[in-house]
Amino acid sequence: MTIKSISDDEAHLKIMRLVQARPTITQRQVAGELGVSLGKVNFLLNALIEKGAVKVDNFRRSNNKLAYAYLLTPSGVDDKARLTVSFLKRKLDEYESICKEIDQLKRDAEQDATA
Repeated sequence: MTIKSISDDEAHLKIMRLVQARPTITQRQVAGELGVSLGKVNFLLNALIEKGAVKVDNFRRSNNKLAYAYLLTPSGVDDKARLTVSFLKRKLDEYESICKEIDQLKRDAEQDATA
């Protein structure tokens, strides 16, 4: 799933989910998984860091001193929960709308078949 055409809130939620599941994920890996540029991921992650939702730690004992871990802060966990509820509500509304549209299309097709 890509984040090219979604809101920043939804993009932030997707990134927070990845970071929470895999704290040592690289920005390049996030970009690959979400199908966006590395620059876009950097921009979105920096926004989350500035907002206080994500913090960055480097591995002190790592041989690669450029290795980082992205960690959700307590406010990040709260933000993720709020965004999840909002995303779920929006998707359920879309689902209900699509179900109604499908039902109408079925009725239209049945009427067209009998006409």
